[in-house]
Amino acid sequence: MDMEGQNNTVVRVSEFIITGFDHLSHQKLLGSIIFITYVLILFFWSTNVSIIAANRSLHSPMYIFICNLAIVDIVFSTSSNVTMIFVLLADMKTISFNSCITSMFAYHLGDVTTCLTITLMAVDRMLAIRLPLRYHSILTNTRSFLLNAAVWVVSMLAMGPTMAAADSVPYCQPIIRYVFCDYPAMIRAGCVNPEPYFSIPIVLFLWMWLLGGHFTIIFLSYVVIVWTVLRISEKGSRKKMFTTCISHIIVVSAYYAPKLVSALLTRIGVRLNLTERNGVIIVASTLAPLINPVAYCLTTKDLRTRMMNLLTKTRVAMK
Repeated sequence: MDMEGQNNTVVRVSEFIITGFDHLSHQKLLGSIIFITYVLILFFWSTNVSIIAANRSLHSPMYIFICNLAIVDIVFSTSSNVTMIFVLLADMKTISFNSCITSMFAYHLGDVTTCLTITLMAVDRMLAIRLPLRYHSILTNTRSFLLNAAVWVVSMLAMGPTMAAADSVPYCQPIIRYVFCDYPAMIRAGCVNPEPYFSIPIVLFLWMWLLGGHFTIIFLSYVVIVWTVLRISEKGSRKKMFTTCISHIIVVSAYYAPKLVSALLTRIGVRLNLTERNGVIIVASTLAPLINPVAYCLTTKDLRTRMMNLLTKTRVAMK
């Protein structure tokens, strides 16, 4: 991994300056939108988790996975949104090296953990619909907690090569031209040819495993779900089973859509400029974590009913 120029002087970087927003003329407006979005993410997920925790009838594998997704989304959105909010609203463009690499770790940890969690949720729905009589004996609450713990352990181990690669990069100037600290931003901030860092075999395998392998598992799970539901003669039962999957389909779409669009554009030879790439990662880091809790709250009958009851009681109490 040779340096791009021999005249560059490698320096020990203690902090970075984030310049990804410098060209924008309405920084406060964008910062306010990101701030409001982040507050809504925290509010909706906190509400959903509180409803689940307060109702013992919701202490089941599906809702345990939803709570885990809540934790993941909060970690994921916090790792990026807080940095952007400080840069845009507080005009604090500097971030220490340790904070930057920690944010990078949390961001990609959240990304990987989201992928594994929504895969588990797809398998959960497949088992519930394909084997309804054996479902509760196959997937108990204890096993659900253990699977969630395994997801976090696997995700942390998978992040090892990425962290090692980012930490080994030499820097010539402490400038990040993107909007927060992620792996591409830190690699491209170094005085090295970045391409070899994106072609490290174990890093390539990790992302292919996540994007290709887990998307395949999710797709096959829904093939089984559709095949099972279509064999049911009663239309009411069909509709009920499909309804239980709507929220998960929305979550999967919100997670994979930005990645598939980016991969498709790269495949057909469209190269995003810096502004366009920053736009894509801002949308990916804010929109999906906001869509997820809203989707579960609006499309899951138990959560929706309890939310309406809570709002009704609050309205009565205010009177």
